[in-house]
Amino acid sequence: MPELKVTADHLKRDAYLYVRQSTLRQVAEHGESTERQYGLRDRAVVAGWPVERVHVIDRDLGKSGSSTTARDGFQQLVSEVALGKAGIVMGLEVSRLARNSADWHRLIELCALTATLILDEDGIYDPASFNDRLLLGLKGTMSEAELHILKARMRGGQLNKARRGELEMCPPVGLVYRNDRTIGLDPDLQVQNAIRLVFDAFEQTGSAMQTVRFFREQGLLFPRRLRTGPNKGDLLWAAPHHARVLQVLHNPRYAGAFAYGRTRIRHRPDGGTSVVKVARADWQFVMPGMHQGYIDWERFEANQRRLADNARAFGGERRSGPAREGPALLQGRVVCGLCGERMGVRYSQEHGSTVPTYLCQANAVRRAGWTCQTVPGKIVDAGIADLMIELMTPMTLAVTLEVQRELETRAAETDAARRQHVERMRYEAELARRRYMKVDPDNRLVADSLEAEWNDKLRRHAHAAEDYKRRSKQQAAALSAEAQRRILDLAEQLPRIWQDPRVESRERKRIVRLLIDDVTLIKSQTITAHVRLSGGATRTLVLDRPLPIAQIRKFKPELVAEVDRLLDHHCDREVAEILNKHGWRTWEAKAFNLKKVAFIRCAYKLASRYERLRRRGMLTTREIATKFCVSETAVHTWGRQGLISKCYTDSLNRGLWEIPPGMTIRKGCGGRGARPAQLTASPRHHRNEVQYEALALSLGRRGRAGKIAVP
Repeated sequence: MPELKVTADHLKRDAYLYVRQSTLRQVAEHGESTERQYGLRDRAVVAGWPVERVHVIDRDLGKSGSSTTARDGFQQLVSEVALGKAGIVMGLEVSRLARNSADWHRLIELCALTATLILDEDGIYDPASFNDRLLLGLKGTMSEAELHILKARMRGGQLNKARRGELEMCPPVGLVYRNDRTIGLDPDLQVQNAIRLVFDAFEQTGSAMQTVRFFREQGLLFPRRLRTGPNKGDLLWAAPHHARVLQVLHNPRYAGAFAYGRTRIRHRPDGGTSVVKVARADWQFVMPGMHQGYIDWERFEANQRRLADNARAFGGERRSGPAREGPALLQGRVVCGLCGERMGVRYSQEHGSTVPTYLCQANAVRRAGWTCQTVPGKIVDAGIADLMIELMTPMTLAVTLEVQRELETRAAETDAARRQHVERMRYEAELARRRYMKVDPDNRLVADSLEAEWNDKLRRHAHAAEDYKRRSKQQAAALSAEAQRRILDLAEQLPRIWQDPRVESRERKRIVRLLIDDVTLIKSQTITAHVRLSGGATRTLVLDRPLPIAQIRKFKPELVAEVDRLLDHHCDREVAEILNKHGWRTWEAKAFNLKKVAFIRCAYKLASRYERLRRRGMLTTREIATKFCVSETAVHTWGRQGLISKCYTDSLNRGLWEIPPGMTIRKGCGGRGARPAQLTASPRHHRNEVQYEALALSLGRRGRAGKIAVP
């Protein structure tokens, strides 16, 4: 008999009745089930428990029994059982206590340890008894299976409708359900233009982040529809974020396709759930062309390929990525010709400018080996730039016209979006005015609130109108006749525009990616670049390797020969001036100076002007004075008289003298009263010979002066 299981020890403790319904809707609409659960108190009273010692735990009404998460009532029940305060635990059925076998068996184990009975609508069970425990375990398993069956039944119906593409799911902003339960475009034109502008901006910029930047630079807003709360269904306008733009670009509903199974729900250890995105290949149902969309399926596919290519810049291999700001023209398109891996980019400074270098680090990163090869980017990029100009020249005119049409279309779209925003602000201001005019003036609490709302709407409308006017003027200036004329001149100016430093590197890269799939580089005696074009054609470029810095800094042989020739007749300073006059420059494009010429002499072991004059027999002042037995003052006097010429002078007025050939010196008479000899001519030679008498070289008693005879 079940009553025999209730002992005096059980009656000393309290009885606990657990009441639960899965949802609040069940609580509101299925009242009989709740009443039946509360009616179990009478079973406890009949078994011997006083009414005041029968505790009802109904804190979990409206909560699911599939887990103990957020079930405070069940946690309280388990605590009371574990403390030995419960003599009996009551529930209408096992499914009311728990629908999870782990939670149910944990409760059974605690009841067995504390000698606590379990009561349901069928009877009383002692968890310490094997037969009762076996029966309770079986009921718990059936309760869990029942939940699984219910879910499978609902899941089957859901999948059946999804298989036909008729499952109603909450559409994204910009799409709404019509009265015939088909999906169409939102009737709000501002919403439609905002969605279309996202796809157009992404097609123009090629990046979701650049699309966000375009919206923010243009001051455009993007809609969001509230899904919950008292204002459910209302539109909110705000500046878009990167995640929001990605949601729009990745959503196939905007392409008119029905897609099911894009996400899955995973249960966390804490009892919560998380939504996990599923790879596109694992989507359960994808049906293009099921309803009207903003783009076609081919354009959606192209967007997904571009987004996937951009996302590869953040993966482990970093094999590609969107066009960046750096000057490397082939960023994400270079393949190593030695190992076949993708090559990265490293930037460095050279003469104040940023230059790229393509390097393959796959072997170094993965296997701690050596870098395969490094290729100077300035050489490769220059060759690719010439190839781009060669490829684009035939289609320049078509590109020019397309650019003009694209600018006009883009300007019209942004202007329409701003104008619709101003119109929406005007409508909201007018609606706030009508609300204020309908209120009773004596009801100041409501009137003041509506008046403040009206003023706020008026300020927003004025700000939007002013912003629209300002941006319209800027846009009109940008599309002036002069700007259109410059666009039409693009056909003739394409090479100059490509080299223009004001053109962003990102734009050049986007052009390259349209025409080139990848470039394989091999560096040996020369740099070989195998270019694979988008259409499948290939081009091979053979480029010269850049000279080492030692070769670049080395002076040209013709320059050294010119310096060697000039040193025969000029000093270092004069040589530098002559080189600069003739347009010679150093490897740094700087003018020559005294130090540069001296460096060339020392580096190439060229004789200086002084050494060359010495080899030609030029004598110093002291050497002449010693040779002719005169003083150094006399030598300088001869130089002033023009008898001998000075060919070289340093900063201390020291130099070399040139003595005419055949010159002799004849002693004269010294003394204070001596008369200088007269100039005479010698009849011994066929031509006239003039004798020059040297002036007295000393005054007073300095000795005799000499005179030089010059034939």
